[in-house]
Amino acid sequence: MKAFIVDRYGSKDGLRAGEMPEPELREDEVMVQVHAAGVNPLDAKIRNGEFKLILPYRPPFVLGHDVAGVVVRVGPRVRRFKPGDQVYARADDFRIGAFAEYIGVKEDSLAIKPRELSMEEAASIPMVGLTAWQALIEKADLKKGQKVFIQAGSGGVGTFAIQLAKHLGATVATTTSTANVELVKSLGADVVIDYKKDTFESLLRDYDVVLNSQDGKTLDKSLRVLKGGGKLISISGPPDPEFGEEIRSPWFVRLVMRLLSFGIRRKARRRNVTYSFLFMKASGRQLREITRLIESGVIRPVVDRVFPFESTNEAIAYVEKGRARGKVVVKVR
Repeated sequence: MKAFIVDRYGSKDGLRAGEMPEPELREDEVMVQVHAAGVNPLDAKIRNGEFKLILPYRPPFVLGHDVAGVVVRVGPRVRRFKPGDQVYARADDFRIGAFAEYIGVKEDSLAIKPRELSMEEAASIPMVGLTAWQALIEKADLKKGQKVFIQAGSGGVGTFAIQLAKHLGATVATTTSTANVELVKSLGADVVIDYKKDTFESLLRDYDVVLNSQDGKTLDKSLRVLKGGGKLISISGPPDPEFGEEIRSPWFVRLVMRLLSFGIRRKARRRNVTYSFLFMKASGRQLREITRLIESGVIRPVVDRVFPFESTNEAIAYVEKGRARGKVVVKVR
């Protein structure tokens, strides 16, 4: 099958377009013919080797986490899907490979795609949708009447998280550039801070939750906007010891995580708030919940650009610039 392949970490030439064998289908997996694949910052970070400690992939391997397509075969233990089903998923770690013509996905990680969405729109959803769900619902336990600050509101996670937080009944503040103020307002943001004109830490106070997706300086500033008992959840690091235990890392990797997050955890304790790191996990069950929200009109996908399959490297480079409005997608077929 045609695929985009990582031959070695950190290659300046990007991914290699080439041929790879179709993935072997395990008993609990579904073979999906890929129609579209979402592009995420995580793809570039894995290509560059930034996650080798956490996710030690062995080159050569196919990159790509978000997939939408059609079921062509199912393993003998699969019960919920059949050939011809239109599906979408965030592939599990160590089973990624959406930048290809076919991918094997665990049954438990897969869901029927929302009826009204195109394949490209569906492929834009899984990673950002599951990240927002696991951050706001699982970790933050966000409730009606609470206040949440979602950074980078016009990005992939931001555009989804704003809509989910509003559905949960929260007051939402976000940051964006001047050009995207109207976009984030249309998604439901109550307080919009143009980061080119103002600083969020001087304007926001007594927030219950912050969803951090930016750098270390922004992470430190985020502590200042939380009230006592508030929760700082970061999807951009640093990883904390609980995460190391969750993924059963070797002791030395857990030690590195403890050291990397020591400073922010100590600052959080001093302010009587909690810090936690989120690395999103695949979940077909949560995707089915997200599908219901999409089909009922609560949440809509925001897609910036769709690139042809042969331009996968250009799509990743575009995402790396950090200026996409919503998601970037590759159309495979």
